[in-house]
Amino acid sequence: MIDPAKVSGALTDLMLASHLATLEDLPRMVADHVEPAGLRDVAFFLADMQGKVLRQVTGQGADAGADGLELAVDSTVAGLAFRRVDLVAEPNWPSGRDERRWWVPITDGVERLGMLRADTAHDDQATRYALRALASMLALLVLSKRDFSDSHARLIRTAPMSVAAEMQWHLTPPSAFAGRATTVAAVSEPAYEVGGDAFDYAISDNVLHLSVFDAMGHDARAGLTANMAVAACRNARRQGADLVQTSRAVEDALIEQFGTTRYVTGILADLDLRTGRLSWINRGHHLPVIVRAGRRPSELRCPPAGPMGVALELPVTICHEQLQPRDRLVLYTDGIVEARDADGRHFGLERFIDYLVRHHADQLTVHETLRRIVHAVLGHHDGELDDDATVLLAEWRDPDQDDLIP
Repeated sequence: MIDPAKVSGALTDLMLASHLATLEDLPRMVADHVEPAGLRDVAFFLADMQGKVLRQVTGQGADAGADGLELAVDSTVAGLAFRRVDLVAEPNWPSGRDERRWWVPITDGVERLGMLRADTAHDDQATRYALRALASMLALLVLSKRDFSDSHARLIRTAPMSVAAEMQWHLTPPSAFAGRATTVAAVSEPAYEVGGDAFDYAISDNVLHLSVFDAMGHDARAGLTANMAVAACRNARRQGADLVQTSRAVEDALIEQFGTTRYVTGILADLDLRTGRLSWINRGHHLPVIVRAGRRPSELRCPPAGPMGVALELPVTICHEQLQPRDRLVLYTDGIVEARDADGRHFGLERFIDYLVRHHADQLTVHETLRRIVHAVLGHHDGELDDDATVLLAEWRDPDQDDLIP
């Protein structure tokens, strides 16, 4: 039987031993520390950037994954646990032996990093606690190593990445976040070529800041423009600028660098996490969508002020909307709705909204909802998009009743 005190001691020793370790050191280090505590045949896997496969970290080779397993997210027990974000036992494992094989999500909050595999002799509360505790420790260890690891970057990629996309991914926040009565998830495609789209989010006090930008063009210059927009937005916001002032700071920065030859459209929004009051501005962009249980999703309306970077000097209007608990706010770029199939038919806003409604009704987590929607968009366009496609989704919950982190 697993002793929780022994597990806690093993994880503490692992944490202390990990400070000088690299990603390559973790597989052997983890196994050595937790096997005496009753967790055997331990291995861990990281998800690729698009959430399609789980790749084992072996510590060998240029990607730290040589000779490791690769498991499909949509067709394996490990993938099932990843999609559900829940601990799952391998059925009928192993034949003729009195033990169980477990798959446990490795998450940073709600950002899904990968999966832990481990065998145990029992299935009881102490065993499940030990598995979840080890998965939590693994998340912290992976996060502490990935920023300086080319091996990690290679392992989670399934295709070569463009320079523009390389810049963009180093600028964006994590793909998922939960806390302070909100859950946020975002995704951009094509993951290895994206250049002109960008998203950002951050929390300050009790306000969630959200923004989506779509830069003119689809090349490295579009990536530079989008990066400049995000950096200028963050800089102004962190100096206390409101939404209007922030969008003007973005415009000023773009004009200073590019004249009026480059521009971005965008939505900038602030959500008061205590009250659910949304404030937002429209700089020539697609309108946000609200998904609400029991009602047809609706587009929010706000007078557009024109793109940032073209010096039109149109008035910028701050609009407001009162969210209800469990509402999902969706910001997106045109690559989502304008993706075409082989017959030239758009994916379209109607189909996009239908996916949002269906997955909301199925009570999927926001990050799993986005994973499925974007894969549907890619499938509609035979896996190749003509334009960048980005979705940023934020769910608001009543802070007085927020007892669940999806």
